[in-house]
Amino acid sequence: MSKATIFKPSLLDIAPNAVEKLKSLKLEECDDSLKLRIFVTGGGCSGLQYGFSFEGTVVEDDTLISRDGVDVLIDSMSLPYLVGSTVDYEQGLMGSRFMVANPNSQTTCGLTLIHISEPTRR
Repeated sequence: MSKATIFKPSLLDIAPNAVEKLKSLKLEECDDSLKLRIFVTGGGCSGLQYGFSFEGTVVEDDTLISRDGVDVLIDSMSLPYLVGSTVDYEQGLMGSRFMVANPNSQTTCGLTLIHISEPTRR
């Protein structure tokens, strides 16, 4: 009889490119307490959309995820949609952006999820 494999999903992974960009944005703002908030909103036909903002405070229903000196906040309503995802940052000819790679996402109406480029400060 074979032994069962135990799988522990991560809440959210923060890719090295995203960590480095978040560190540089914190330096630009001269505020080490800033945290990246990732949230999910309804997007109609295109499904869910991801949003990003910078915040300095954690509220009661937030989940705080830390990696290599940066913090990410996810509210309780958005968390179930983001479990197992990876936050990354990419730069290319078309510009730069934070993005969420979500293995659980699906496309609808021929569109994929929308990724908002830069976090805004709330």
